[in-house]
Amino acid sequence: MHPKHENQPFQAYLIGGGIGSLAAAAFMVRDGGVPGRCITILEAASVMGGSLDGAGHPDHGYSLRGGRMLTTDNYECTWGLFRSIPSLEHAGQTVFDETVAFNALHQANAMARLIDCRRAKVPVHAMGFSLQDRLELLQLSRADEAELGARCITDCLSPSFFETEFWFLWSTTFAFQPWHSAVEFRRYLHRFLLEFSRIETLAGVKRTVYNQYDSLVLPLQRWLEAQGVRLVADCTVTDIDHHDREGVFTVTGLHCQHAGRCERILVQPDDLVFLQNGSMTDASSLGSMTAAPAKRTKADSVSWTLWERLARDRPAFGNPAAFNQCIAQSYWESFTVTLTDPRFFDAMQRFTGNEAGTGGLVTFKDSNWLMSIVLAHQPHFPDQPAGVQVFWGYALFPDQIGNFVAKPMADCNGEEILRELCGHLRFDLETVASGHCIPCRMPYLTSMFMPRLPGDRPLPVPPGSKNFAFISQFVEVPEDVVFTVEYSVRAAQMAVYQLLEIDLPIPPVTRHDQSLHAQFDALVKSLQ
Repeated sequence: MHPKHENQPFQAYLIGGGIGSLAAAAFMVRDGGVPGRCITILEAASVMGGSLDGAGHPDHGYSLRGGRMLTTDNYECTWGLFRSIPSLEHAGQTVFDETVAFNALHQANAMARLIDCRRAKVPVHAMGFSLQDRLELLQLSRADEAELGARCITDCLSPSFFETEFWFLWSTTFAFQPWHSAVEFRRYLHRFLLEFSRIETLAGVKRTVYNQYDSLVLPLQRWLEAQGVRLVADCTVTDIDHHDREGVFTVTGLHCQHAGRCERILVQPDDLVFLQNGSMTDASSLGSMTAAPAKRTKADSVSWTLWERLARDRPAFGNPAAFNQCIAQSYWESFTVTLTDPRFFDAMQRFTGNEAGTGGLVTFKDSNWLMSIVLAHQPHFPDQPAGVQVFWGYALFPDQIGNFVAKPMADCNGEEILRELCGHLRFDLETVASGHCIPCRMPYLTSMFMPRLPGDRPLPVPPGSKNFAFISQFVEVPEDVVFTVEYSVRAAQMAVYQLLEIDLPIPPVTRHDQSLHAQFDALVKSLQ
């Protein structure tokens, strides 16, 4: 229990039901001794999980907006949490246990990571660097973040670098664009140094048994419910009452729209409020086999509003405009395909040499859309019947005209996306004749990668905050990397431990070398 409240229960309110809020609630119960009945999660959508979603039906098609890469060499806070969460399917095992066991049986070893316009597998044991590329990459990795500031990756690396095999591998694995933040790219180089030696096979990538909603979100949600945590869906927090007195910021109330009614939650001075500020999947839209996704804009966004209001005239609360002002630079499109005929999966296995679930991303490097697909181990959903197969794909350049469909991906329906995919693979359309392809447009998916200045992201608990914290991909966690489940979980742990004054260590961000010198030696060897 919070040491200040050992004899007086307090309430904790978490705005947003993504993995950050779910993790924060778990840390409060597990490490803070807070009774679950004192914790309420308020989520605008009908289900919890935020960006870690997964839904659908075999008859109408499944849909996934995306999937986050996991490793067991990093993700210290994530696995530290899921070592405490029971598996829903394997008695006596935790989510971590079942994930490790699953990956021992289904190890990644991609044999067709890059495919060129001739449908040939591109050799990727050499990264394609010139001497200049090596020197510039090393210089960037050694640069100070303050010196880099809001510079883009293109400000630090020559045009030839973006034609290397390494760039195609790295950018599609982690979803980097050339115009993204050089600081974030540098952090990835350090955080995922081990991936240099295995980026071509994705041997370091770990997968969950099912999609990440069913494998991570649902077990965590069930555990929280068993502890008495209140999970309130279809509840939108529209405003936050607060006061500033003598430099101390205190939340005093929450305005909500729930079940068609406007409500106000009174927040006492000793209560706690956690806000998931911003969202990478805000204003997402789904298409169908006959319709492209709607092109939603900032006018359709809701998750940024509270942060924008709070940050106005409060520099310590960050700068949302650094991340949400240019959809053209932060959006991309994914698609989920449901099949009832095995011909496509059989043809992919013959072509790649990988069984589904062992190959990772297959990227078409000469695709105008820069399209990639991944065939997960089946079933990918717990209710997925035998004979039904699901795969997922995405494109980094959905604004470009296709190679086989004469229109931008953003204007394509599911049938046209399948036609473009079969064109790159030189597969007959009959292999996907049973396919139900659901495209998804996400205006802000890589917004956390946008160039930024120090201070644009607030600390999880801003200076002067008495009872309020941020939890999201848009807070500042030194040395760690955004666009990962780990970032949200680590931010949640930091915020909870600080506000509850929990005297327990937070796992450090892993560095796999004994010194900076050794780290760069390893980097140099990987570039040779």
